[in-house]
Amino acid sequence: MAYWLLKSEPDVFGWEHLLARPKQSEPWDGVRNYQARNFLRDAMRDGDEAFFYHSNCAQPGIVGLCRIVGEAQVDPTAFDPDSKYHDPKSDPENPRWYLRTVQAQRTLARTITLAELKERAEALEGLQLIRRGNRLSVMPIEADHWAYILGLE
Repeated sequence: MAYWLLKSEPDVFGWEHLLARPKQSEPWDGVRNYQARNFLRDAMRDGDEAFFYHSNCAQPGIVGLCRIVGEAQVDPTAFDPDSKYHDPKSDPENPRWYLRTVQAQRTLARTITLAELKERAEALEGLQLIRRGNRLSVMPIEADHWAYILGLE
């Protein structure tokens, strides 16, 4: 099993949105970064676990735990001209963009904030999330970082 961090803006699609979905699951679509796409398509596996992270908000941080459900699928929003994630250069015969379905597991007892994680940079050395300029919405988390962060809850 591998561990991941999935970033989303809470006013666009936040933890509460995921909890309100049928089966508390939703396709993680709209990813338009090639490195993040490669993680979704090639590295994630059914059953992997992920932190759900609220970004671009007053208090960015990890708010919940979710699980990856099923295999990678072509992201249909790339072909939908009415979608804000439409990519006119994406070809259904040779798709560029993929998604994974995520399912909520539990809400954390408290938000583990980005500021708190940065304060613990020495213990979390190598964690992509706290690197300056990191903008990926999908990133791997090392097992020791996963355990450490959960221990902060």
